[in-house]
Amino acid sequence: MSGAERGARVMARLDQLARHSATPGALTRLYLTPEHRAAADQVAAWMREAGLAVRIDAVGSVIGRREGDRPGLPALLLGSHIDTVRDAGKYDGALGVVAAIEAVAALGDRRMPYAIEVIAFGDEEGVRFPVTLTGSRALAGTLDPASLDACDAAGVAMRSALVAFGAPAIGAAAALGYRRDAVLGYCEVHIEQGPVLEAAGLPVGIVTAIAGAARHMVEITGVAGHAGTVPMALRHDPVCAAAEMVLAAERIARETAGLVITTGIVAAEPGAINVIAGGARLSLDIRSGDDAVRHAATAALRAEIAAIAARRGVAVAIADLYEAKAAPCAPPLVGALAESVARCGVTPRHLPSGAGHDGLAMIDLCPIAMLFVRCKLGISHNPAESIMAGDAALAVAVLTDFLTRFDPRLTEQGPSQ
Repeated sequence: MSGAERGARVMARLDQLARHSATPGALTRLYLTPEHRAAADQVAAWMREAGLAVRIDAVGSVIGRREGDRPGLPALLLGSHIDTVRDAGKYDGALGVVAAIEAVAALGDRRMPYAIEVIAFGDEEGVRFPVTLTGSRALAGTLDPASLDACDAAGVAMRSALVAFGAPAIGAAAALGYRRDAVLGYCEVHIEQGPVLEAAGLPVGIVTAIAGAARHMVEITGVAGHAGTVPMALRHDPVCAAAEMVLAAERIARETAGLVITTGIVAAEPGAINVIAGGARLSLDIRSGDDAVRHAATAALRAEIAAIAARRGVAVAIADLYEAKAAPCAPPLVGALAESVARCGVTPRHLPSGAGHDGLAMIDLCPIAMLFVRCKLGISHNPAESIMAGDAALAVAVLTDFLTRFDPRLTEQGPSQ
């Protein structure tokens, strides 16, 4: 099969997978729904067609295994997720699963000195339940058993949803973790979800790290008053303080290489047009592929926020909502992917991932690597998400080359941490 034919088949399969949706004319496929089950069954069929032995594990991940040149060898893990956000695009997650199946199929009868497992995780997005990375945490051995009791908006517990999904041995879900000596590494193909590759005119790039991230909510308390009667010099306006804090966050991010800070929520209380607000709040999402950089920038921003509050006569409190450490990709795998990209005729470009992926969990089990694929305008989590068939074909070619040349000794020393 030619590269163009493989690219066309990848795109056709992604179109077919997108039809498994709860929303007519759009794509919404949440974890453990009937749509997820239908997509899982379709992926399992494609895995079998590629010669993989398929199983669905206790948390709904579809796993296809291809033995090496002798049974029972440690496995190189490939894949991504097949759940989506609401009103999603076709390629986030699903591309990595379909491309991995296609790369394994391209190997034909050739057997490697290692096993290959292709995994379609079901809960990377964390949309239905107030937990995330359930499938990858389970394989990494870090799944909290309490997660199974998490409930969705309708009050359905994950444990009950797993029964309805048909996942086997649900009671053993917390004991799914792979032995470290049974796994060589985890490699994922994924759309970039950003504009860097397109701006550089490159179809693929090699990820250096999945960014660590922290989320905070800043609560600012001032003094409410009448919009017409309180002179500007006598105000303790929390909204003006919030505006200055947002700009301070932007400045620190612009001045710090490899750092991004986003304020996605800004709110005033009581929120009336003719009232000086008594309170305001803003969110901060701070990310970097280097945790030391992120921590230093966060400390600097906290100090600026405190100084702004003191100067403007308002009180401030910062709540820490979430934190995940950065997941550096293993240098031997990064190097091997770069060599495969170059052999496929593309200049290797290294870049971080600002979005989270299953690798955030898998790094607790094994070394990780990622190959990014260019997406139009960097748009993702949106029906406008778009990739080109030629780029999909190239991703399969890179992954196939990577598999044919992969040396298990690259990662046999264990996780890169």
